[in-house]
Amino acid sequence: MQLHENETSPTAGTVGCTSGCACVDRRTFVKAAGLGALALLNLPGQAMAGPFDASDFERLVPADKKLTREWLDALFARGVPRVYRGDDLKLIGMPVGGICAGQVNLGGDGRLWHWDIFNKPITTGAEHYATPMTPESPLAQGFRLKVREEVRALDATGFAGVSFRGEYPIGTVDYRDPVVPVEVRLEAFSPFIPLNTEDSSLPAIVMRFTLKNTGAHAVEAELTGYLENVVCLYSNSLNGLRCNRVAQSTGLTFIESTARKSEAPPEAPRPDILFENWDKDTYEGWSVEGTAFGTGPILKSAMPEYQGDVGGDTERVVNSHASAPGGEVGGKDTATGRLLSRAFAIERRFIRFWIGGGSSSNTCVNLLVDGKAVRTASGQNNNKMALQTFDVRRLKGTMAHLEIVDAESGGWGNIGVGSIVFSDQPLEMGALETLHDFGSMGIGLIGEAPDFASSDAEVPLEDTLMSEIGRRLPLEPGQTATVSFIITWHFPNLSLDKLPGGRYYAARFNSALAVAEYVTTNFARLSEDTKFWRDTWYDSTLPYWFLDRTFLNTSILATSTCHRFNDGRFYGWEGVGCFRSWNATRAPAWISASPSSSTARSSSGASTSISPPLTRRPARFCAPTVSTRCRVTTRSSARFGPASSARPNG
Repeated sequence: MQLHENETSPTAGTVGCTSGCACVDRRTFVKAAGLGALALLNLPGQAMAGPFDASDFERLVPADKKLTREWLDALFARGVPRVYRGDDLKLIGMPVGGICAGQVNLGGDGRLWHWDIFNKPITTGAEHYATPMTPESPLAQGFRLKVREEVRALDATGFAGVSFRGEYPIGTVDYRDPVVPVEVRLEAFSPFIPLNTEDSSLPAIVMRFTLKNTGAHAVEAELTGYLENVVCLYSNSLNGLRCNRVAQSTGLTFIESTARKSEAPPEAPRPDILFENWDKDTYEGWSVEGTAFGTGPILKSAMPEYQGDVGGDTERVVNSHASAPGGEVGGKDTATGRLLSRAFAIERRFIRFWIGGGSSSNTCVNLLVDGKAVRTASGQNNNKMALQTFDVRRLKGTMAHLEIVDAESGGWGNIGVGSIVFSDQPLEMGALETLHDFGSMGIGLIGEAPDFASSDAEVPLEDTLMSEIGRRLPLEPGQTATVSFIITWHFPNLSLDKLPGGRYYAARFNSALAVAEYVTTNFARLSEDTKFWRDTWYDSTLPYWFLDRTFLNTSILATSTCHRFNDGRFYGWEGVGCFRSWNATRAPAWISASPSSSTARSSSGASTSISPPLTRRPARFCAPTVSTRCRVTTRSSARFGPASSARPNG
């Protein structure tokens, strides 16, 4: 007997019918529950279930979920696209770089943040599920609009009305303000084309702005993009130069940012000043708060054996785990505290120190000037300390304090600190060209030549160097105009323990300029195919919430969870000590042939076990078994090719 969705079957029965509850047949319930597992819907002003009493929770999962008929119906309704505004914009981070090209996030107001492209792992952890990362950027970058001599940033600080719609791989941001006669729409994306892994793996972001004159009079709008040169972002203490160069080719004007060695000899270093070596059993010269640090520096020989060799070059160290009260690991990490040094004048170019322990911003060493942290450093979720430096060249002569903080009571809630030295010598880093953050990046305009752009320039690595480029757009009432910016990068020196190393994109391109030229030459195809895929996915009768949640997780391919190394092999980071999640995944195989082919070669489940500083838990990079079939819709097959063309070898 065949049933319609709202019928009940005498053999199937109802699911937990009680007085006052709309009866739901088992088929509807199971179907709804399956869909509901993919999303937690929050319908304004409408309860999804209940009411409940204590007896409903005698079992871990109540047999009767008491899901309301309205909520169940809402699961299947087409609905409307979800648009985010106001406070909902603050924590949005949609990856907009290419597959395995590093990670850059598009914020809810159109700003780019995170910038994990410099091959220095940015530690993330399970705590970010409950407490998302705060959007932040290590470089100055953005866009601004000038109308009638008034300049406004294209972000939440510049416009009263900003909204975001994410339809991966394209994020759309709208800017409106009642006092600005121009509305702006941003479409941000990196090319993403199913069955074309190469063109979906570009270290590039297209920022396409469409301006519309909503006023009654003609206006001239001026749109500017700017980007800071942060090549050698973490290695700027070397004797080198930042260099910006304007390059022009057919349909592209690009300002490429690079770095090179300086030919001028470095300034002769003065003798080091030892500030602290912890050679006493008290914190003389430091004020102490809390219980985590005990009464004084601890002998390394007296530390718990399970902490292992903490390194450093002194017999005693600061360690807020070993010195904390209690005998259990969890109890010791719960203790908190703070050490504050005596005041001192900054007389050398660098402050060098050993640091270990937790990677949280709550377990850190801070340099305080006028009571504010102007430099900060944390460990890497590792008891063994490593040398770090604060570059204080711009703070010469300033009075300062050092602060050692343990304000974290959870896992890795501790910090270790060794000797502290004031020095003119930077850390030994090796040749400039071999550094992890050496490479190139840049910003450009696609299409006609810009109306203005920065000139070629060079400054010492320690100085700031900006570039900007833009266009003037005369707009009649109701007229629109579109401007396409491109941001690209090329940082080839990726190195992770026990893995092949090198960025795959560096095997195809030799610079950020080469990436920009490739995108420009193929811009019409890359942008049209990317939009065609987005439109194909959302041209559906399925609910918008379901389409959003089903495909958005594919964006993990454009995060630092995934790597494709110079030899072409694809590795995915699991992070909880197993690789079953990747064994079950299907999206990579359905949309990209090359990563699937790479992972399919390890059908036995072989993996490479490592412990990189990406998470504090034991974890693996793995080459998992994934589906060897690529499924695409009929509509997209006609454009991108048949599904069989993406079938991996083997």
